[in-house]
Amino acid sequence: MNWNHWIRQSHRWLSIVFTLTVIANFAARALDTTEPSLWVTYSPLPPLFFMLATGLYLFFAPYISKRKASTFA
Repeated sequence: MNWNHWIRQSHRWLSIVFTLTVIANFAARALDTTEPSLWVTYSPLPPLFFMLATGLYLFFAPYISKRKASTFA
C-alpha cells in the first residue's frame, strides 16, 4: 500500500470517527440537562485535527506532484 493511499484511507476513517463523536456529543447534550463533562465536549477535536492534516496533504498533493514532474521534465 503506497503512502498516498494510506493517507486517503485514514482521512476517510477519521471522518467517520469525527461524525460519530459529534453525534455522541449532541446525544449527550440532549439526554442530560446539565453541562456534559469536558471529555465529551472536546472529543471531536482530536479526529478533526488529524483530518485537517490529512486534508491539507490531499489538497496540496496534486500541486506538489505537478511541480516535481515539471522539474524533472
